[in-house]
Amino acid sequence: KNNVFGENLKLLRKEKGYSQRKLGELIGFCNQTISFWESGCREPDLDTLVKISTFFGVSIDFLLGKEDY
Repeated sequence: KNNVFGENLKLLRKEKGYSQRKLGELIGFCNQTISFWESGCREPDLDTLVKISTFFGVSIDFLLGKEDY
Protein backbone atom coordinates (compact mmCIF):
# COMPACT_ATOMS: atom_id res chain seq x y z
CA LYS A 1 0.00 0.00 0.00
CA ASN A 2 1.23 3.45 -0.91
CA ASN A 3 1.71 5.55 2.22
CA VAL A 4 3.09 8.82 0.90
CA PHE A 5 1.23 10.85 3.53
CA GLY A 6 2.70 8.80 6.39
CA GLU A 7 6.22 9.04 4.98
CA ASN A 8 5.93 12.80 4.51
CA LEU A 9 4.48 13.31 7.97
CA LYS A 10 7.36 11.33 9.48
CA LEU A 11 9.88 13.34 7.43
CA LEU A 12 8.43 16.65 8.66
CA ARG A 13 8.16 15.43 12.25
CA LYS A 14 11.77 14.23 12.36
CA GLU A 15 13.00 17.39 10.62
CA LYS A 16 11.55 19.39 13.53
CA GLY A 17 12.97 16.94 16.08
CA TYR A 18 9.57 15.95 17.48
CA SER A 19 8.66 12.58 18.91
CA GLN A 20 5.27 11.18 17.94
CA ARG A 21 4.07 12.08 21.43
CA LYS A 22 5.29 15.70 21.16
CA LEU A 23 3.75 16.20 17.72
CA GLY A 24 0.49 14.76 19.00
CA GLU A 25 0.50 17.20 21.92
CA LEU A 26 1.17 20.13 19.61
CA ILE A 27 -1.61 19.35 17.13
CA GLY A 28 -4.12 17.78 19.51
CA PHE A 29 -3.87 14.03 18.87
CA CYS A 30 -2.50 11.09 20.86
CA ASN A 31 0.83 9.58 19.86
CA GLN A 32 -0.93 6.37 18.79
CA THR A 33 -2.88 8.32 16.17
CA ILE A 34 0.37 9.81 14.83
CA SER A 35 1.82 6.29 14.71
CA PHE A 36 -1.22 4.97 12.81
CA TRP A 37 -0.92 7.76 10.25
CA GLU A 38 2.82 7.23 9.76
CA SER A 39 2.41 3.46 9.36
CA GLY A 40 -0.51 3.82 6.94
CA CYS A 41 -3.01 2.06 9.21
CA ARG A 42 -5.23 5.14 9.22
CA GLU A 43 -5.53 8.41 7.34
CA PRO A 44 -6.56 11.82 8.68
CA ASP A 45 -9.74 13.57 7.57
CA LEU A 46 -9.66 16.76 5.51
CA ASP A 47 -9.87 19.13 8.50
CA THR A 48 -6.90 17.35 10.06
CA LEU A 49 -4.92 17.53 6.82
CA VAL A 50 -5.48 21.29 6.81
CA LYS A 51 -4.35 21.50 10.45
CA ILE A 52 -1.17 19.48 9.74
CA SER A 53 -0.30 21.43 6.58
CA THR A 54 -0.75 24.73 8.42
CA PHE A 55 1.28 23.53 11.40
CA PHE A 56 4.24 22.52 9.22
CA GLY A 57 3.84 25.31 6.65
CA VAL A 58 3.48 22.93 3.71
CA SER A 59 0.71 22.33 1.21
CA ILE A 60 -1.79 19.51 1.41
CA ASP A 61 -0.53 18.55 -2.06
CA PHE A 62 2.92 18.01 -0.55
CA LEU A 63 1.51 15.92 2.30
CA LEU A 64 -0.30 13.71 -0.22
CA GLY A 65 2.71 13.42 -2.53
CA LYS A 66 1.32 15.57 -5.33
CA GLU A 67 4.14 18.12 -5.21
CA ASP A 68 7.73 18.28 -3.99
CA TYR A 69 8.79 19.78 -0.68
